Amino acid sequence: QVQLVESGGGLVQAGGSLTLSCAASGRRTFSSYAMGWFRQAPGKERDFVAVIGRSGGNTDYADSVKGRFTISRDNAKNTVYLQMNSLKPEDTAVYYCAADAGYTILVNGGPDYWGQGTQVTVSS
Repeated sequence: QVQLVESGGGLVQAGGSLTLSCAASGRRTFSSYAMGWFRQAPGKERDFVAVIGRSGGNTDYADSVKGRFTISRDNAKNTVYLQMNSLKPEDTAVYYCAADAGYTILVNGGPDYWGQGTQVTVSS
């Protein structure tokens, strides 16, 4: 079991930046999990945003955020981050942190563990 708690959401103007954090706790070592971020806009399905491998060496991003968002992790702090730059109104969504032992499983949207989500609103 792992518990995930997101923070850092809020209201920002288009073109601005935000950094989301996700703190993990549980019995298994944090570095045992690939970590990822997903988002869900009102009336839409939850979509993959970014993933990072256990050691931080591998990352993948949705095409819509490539070049603007950066995922990173600090295994000593049991925390994963999502740096979001050049934000657009279409980035408005609830952002969810996720964890799974399998990198590919996480990318495909089937992680075992989810956080409660944090709202990001980008005004035009």
